[in-house]
Amino acid sequence: MAEVGGKRIIHVPRRFTAHEWGGTETVIREICAEQKREGWLPEIVTSKALDSRGRDAIDEVPIRRYNYCYPFWGLSAEDQMAMDKKGGNLLSVSLAWRLISSSNVHVFHSHALNRMGGMVRTAAKLRRVPYVVSLHGGVFDVPSTEVDDMRAPTVGKFEWGRVFGMLLGSRKVLSDADRVICVGLGEFEKAKQALPHDRVSYLPNGVDPSKFSEGEGSRFRSKHGIAPNERVALCLSRIDGQKNQRVLVEAFAQFQKELDGPARLVLIGPVTSASYAEDLKARIEALGIGSNALIIPGLPNGSPELADAFRACDLFVLPSLHEPFGIVALEAWCAEKPLIASRVGGLKAVVDDDRTGLFFDPNSENAAAELAERMMYLTKNPDRAQGLASAGYLEAK
Repeated sequence: MAEVGGKRIIHVPRRFTAHEWGGTETVIREICAEQKREGWLPEIVTSKALDSRGRDAIDEVPIRRYNYCYPFWGLSAEDQMAMDKKGGNLLSVSLAWRLISSSNVHVFHSHALNRMGGMVRTAAKLRRVPYVVSLHGGVFDVPSTEVDDMRAPTVGKFEWGRVFGMLLGSRKVLSDADRVICVGLGEFEKAKQALPHDRVSYLPNGVDPSKFSEGEGSRFRSKHGIAPNERVALCLSRIDGQKNQRVLVEAFAQFQKELDGPARLVLIGPVTSASYAEDLKARIEALGIGSNALIIPGLPNGSPELADAFRACDLFVLPSLHEPFGIVALEAWCAEKPLIASRVGGLKAVVDDDRTGLFFDPNSENAAAELAERMMYLTKNPDRAQGLASAGYLEAK
């Protein structure tokens, strides 16, 4: 790709903000870094959802944010915030114009569908350049309960923005794309069957291992009052029903009772469901583990505390009910930590059970007990835990 030096590529995610960082933001950042190394000129164009700064940059990649709205009548401020945090089908005339009026663009890369994807499609058609679409959060391989959760704020509301979706060709975004990239294997297999073309690729996410090599676990433990002898179970993901931290809370309570020594549960991630976060805190108190559970509602991207947290833990748990890929699994491997993960979605292709991690079934009636058993197994068998961690590290590299 060296011969493409200087070519301009515009990435278009639904939102992009450091203080509500997630897997999609991590992937875009890594892609931009690699593209810069190959001589491309990446940019990020997005909405002002959760971040009102118009001009910004990350790793010297320019970010431009534009005003937007949700074209529904009757939305409350709470509804709009819920849509900002998860799955909102927004409309931005100024963003669309920015894309359409951009010159010398060689590729548009959409990281969203619906009206946002339609804006990319329209700009690409008018500028006569190719566009690709990455599916990060699941489109063909997503539980109906999660879809219902994302649509909940608009139930019973009149959508006056449908005409814009028609004009932008929102329903043709995937069928007209020059390439559709799936980060999850399950998504890829279903996309091949659903789409009327063969321009579909499976491209798993990747991370830079060096970002997790300099963390200081003792610094994280000291800051949060965690003793050196405490066993730390870490989960880093959005505080949301999809991520299923509740089963981890239940499992940790069982694990702690059986453990011969102190332990701490650490949950880190932005809150995308306030009601779920409150239920989670209530359950922690009901189980009597409040003094042994630490919830940190998200850390800024690039914060050294993220690497410190990985280094501080003894095992990493990802208990999601649905996970298109699960990039934090790779991050845990890069920090050389043993992984326990749900046997769901893209994780089934990423994790090699009993070699690079241990699976459990989050939908089982005994999910908490099953997870607690695996946590205890790794605690009582440190050599086995280290073996999984080492294999995972080699897999991530």
